[in-house]
Amino acid sequence: MLRTRRSRTLATATAVLLSLAATGCSKSAGGSDTAGSGSGTKAAAPITLAGSVTFNQANLAKLDAALNSALAGKDLSKVDIAMVVNVAADYWKAGQVGFLKGCSDLGIAKSKCTYFAPPNGKLTEQNSELETLRSQGVTGYSISAIDPTSAAGTIHTDVQKGISVLAIDSPLPGTDAASLYLGTPNYTAGFQAGTAMKQVLGGKGKVAILVGSLTASNATQRIAGFEAALKGTKITVAQKVNDNLQASTATSDAETILANNPDVNGLYGVYSYDGPALAQAVTSAGKTASVHIVSDDSDAQTLKFIKSGVISGTVVQMPYQQGYTGAYILAAEKVLGKDKTMALVKPYLEKDGSTLSSGVGLVTKSDLGAYQSLESQLGIG
Repeated sequence: MLRTRRSRTLATATAVLLSLAATGCSKSAGGSDTAGSGSGTKAAAPITLAGSVTFNQANLAKLDAALNSALAGKDLSKVDIAMVVNVAADYWKAGQVGFLKGCSDLGIAKSKCTYFAPPNGKLTEQNSELETLRSQGVTGYSISAIDPTSAAGTIHTDVQKGISVLAIDSPLPGTDAASLYLGTPNYTAGFQAGTAMKQVLGGKGKVAILVGSLTASNATQRIAGFEAALKGTKITVAQKVNDNLQASTATSDAETILANNPDVNGLYGVYSYDGPALAQAVTSAGKTASVHIVSDDSDAQTLKFIKSGVISGTVVQMPYQQGYTGAYILAAEKVLGKDKTMALVKPYLEKDGSTLSSGVGLVTKSDLGAYQSLESQLGIG
């Protein structure tokens, strides 16, 4: 691929990201997020949440440009990379779009850019795909590990063979991929969710947390941040329930919680499918005015429930950038080597020295238009 084309396509993407970071993609919520109407219940008093959808776009655009410049004129024909996620959910569609766009902008053939999402969110499915990639000569892959502990051995073997492994979505501490994590600072995301919950509940109440895993790093860190934000209030966490990456289980769990605990007035859904699942349960129970939902991520159904007011706010990541910048990092590690790549990445890391933030946002009803405009400009609407 000629440098002129790669530079031109990256320049276009960079211009979009920089303009989004500098213009109307961040605003304080001026509208109201009520507990919704419907279900025959009286609407609660309007509650205003302050949202933000700037993410970390400006810094990542600069990093992408730096990596692109370092790769200019280099032979990328031997780059064969993959993005392996933890479940086939709407959340990851943006990551797939970003990954394939990154490959395209780099001039890497689509046949050498594999995207894989386990159809049922099973560890066996993810492990089988990693075996396939290894046999096909993959040079690097990004991964949202279903079980970080189980993945440690596989990652060690792959790294020893010279395969680059990049942690996305959830860090991989204690593994050979612990040195760099591209994704949301999960404690910060959880704290933001807790802050939103504190506000919509007025500082008092009882909350249940529903999540796809109680052991994955992203889940434990988010829950820790959420609980930290509630300290000093009269809000207690009544239950933490593992739905094992199943939306239907999350819905039935929420229905059971609401039926058996009439004093629960808040639900926090940690994984992407949890928001819609909890919204369905609250709607079925006729409690849209009395039970407030704060969720994570921006599935299409989640945004619909934000618009209707059933979900008060959702903490959003930028999976598109995990895919896009992830492709650049994996290509650079193959062509430039890890040390030179990390030297370029280092200025953009968080204070912990290993987290490359893809940003954290909060979408409320009043921020929905700005967020959907951002999605549209990135081609993921």
